[in-house]
Order: sequence, then structure tokens, then C-alpha cells
Amino acid sequence: MARKKQYDFFKAMEHLADNAHQAAEILASLVRNYEPATFSLEAEKINKLEKEADTIVTELTNELYDAFITPIDREDILVISERIDDILDGINGVTYLFENLVIEKMRPETDVFVDMIVTAAKGVHTATGEFPKFKHSKTLKSMIDEVNTIESEADRLYSRLKKDLFTEEKDPIEVIKWKEIYERLEAIINNSEDAVDIIDGMVIKNT
Repeated sequence: MARKKQYDFFKAMEHLADNAHQAAEILASLVRNYEPATFSLEAEKINKLEKEADTIVTELTNELYDAFITPIDREDILVISERIDDILDGINGVTYLFENLVIEKMRPETDVFVDMIVTAAKGVHTATGEFPKFKHSKTLKSMIDEVNTIESEADRLYSRLKKDLFTEEKDPIEVIKWKEIYERLEAIINNSEDAVDIIDGMVIKNT
């Protein structure tokens, strides 16, 4: 009987992070070239990445149940995977928000906010790829620090954009819409920071 090939948990986590990074890039393109009429069609690319990620998480979870030995603690693999999946869920969710709230145009610096999401997602992707070789990696720590820095910058941008919204926007409906959008965008970056902070903790734990 052929021996079952050993499941690569690290590769599965990197695949999740790659999907999140791709989704962030698509979101940034949608925001920079915002067209309400074609938005949902383009956003479907993100939805497909999110569905694929759900399949990966399910497969990974099943493998954790069956595996006799795992490279790091089972709980750690699961929690890292879930946090990365949260990033993708957040990106997918915000595309539905733009559509459901009938957003006609982007507010100033929305593209800046989304570019920060791209940088954070890229950092998570790189950190996840470097995680299996953390003892010798020369870039893992710098990626973790970069995502933490982006999160701090995004916090400041979020506060400023929200203040501008309440100060300058006269339409209360628009205020309600954009307050929720800004909160969702900030949450995506917070999820990115959570992911790399967990990786950082796992490095310390396994050193």
C-alpha cells in the first residue's frame, strides 16, 4: 500500500496568506479604479479566493485531527491559520459593504488606507513563508515589525479620516456608511497585526 504523503501544514498556512495578499491587491485596484457598475464582477475574484481559503482551513483542520506528529503544537497551527483567514474574510466582507451600502464614489485617502492593507497582507504572507525557517531567517523579524508599524500608521489615518468625516460630511447617511467602512478597513489591518504577533509568539515559544 502506498504511504500517504505527509501533509505540509506550513505550506497550507502560506497558501492562506498568499490568498489574503492577492485579495488585498485586488481590493486596492477596485478602490483606485472604482466603478459601481462593474464592482461586483471584479469583487467576485476576492470571493473565490475566500472560498478557496475556507477549503484549505477545513482540510488543514481535518489533517490536524489525523496527524500523529505536527511540526508545532496543533493549537498554534490552528490559531495562526484562523487569524490569516480572518484577514481574507475581512477583505471579502468589505467588498460586500461597498456594494450593499451603495457607495457611489470613494472618499479621499480611501486608497491610502487600502494600500496599507496591501502592505500589511504582504508582510503576513512573507512572515508566514519565513516561519518554517525562523531559526535562520533574516527577514521574519523585520516583516513582523513592518506590519506592526503599518498598524500604528493605519490607526492614525483611521482617526484622522473619521474626524474629517464627522467634520466635513453634511449627509448623515454618508456619515453612517463611511464610519462602518473605516471601521472594517481598520479591522483588517488589526487582524494582520494579530497574525504576525501570533507568529512572533510562536517563534519565541519554539526557540
